[in-house]
Amino acid sequence: MTIGVPGSEVALETSRLLLRPWRVAEAVVQRELWTERDPRVPPHRRIDADGHPTVEELENSIRNDELWSTGLLAVERKATRDVIGYCGLVDSGRGSAGEPELAFELLRRVWCQGYATEAALAVLEWATASGYGRLWATVWDWNTASRRVLAKVGFTETERREVDAVYGTTLFTTKQL
Repeated sequence: MTIGVPGSEVALETSRLLLRPWRVAEAVVQRELWTERDPRVPPHRRIDADGHPTVEELENSIRNDELWSTGLLAVERKATRDVIGYCGLVDSGRGSAGEPELAFELLRRVWCQGYATEAALAVLEWATASGYGRLWATVWDWNTASRRVLAKVGFTETERREVDAVYGTTLFTTKQL
């Protein structure tokens, strides 16, 4: 596994994947992720009734937003050169200072092939090399697939939960590095 130098443009590589900054032309992949989201996900994370976010809005987000260039990396399959989702670290403001959140989401057509686990392990290795001591991740209680990925890469559920009567309970997990 290759790890980018902390403080530079991050690029992580595994045997099957390349995790790297998004390219503007890949906004269509982000839009596809938005359209595939489970209906139990809150509306602000799904395509709205007016069709937002549009591909153009997502292109602008990639152009102008550090989150897409350094935080949430595009996950590209090396064999086919197609982008299948994202994985990375974000500071969502819900955790402790200096403890970013691991986030990942992949297109449905590539689920159950080990890509989420592989991408998460690459990000965890990078986080360790970058000096982080602990990470956390949130997951909906009903999202058993993501809960399994988090368990495989060593996250454990905490007692912290955020209950939403409509969308379910958000579970908070942590991992010591």
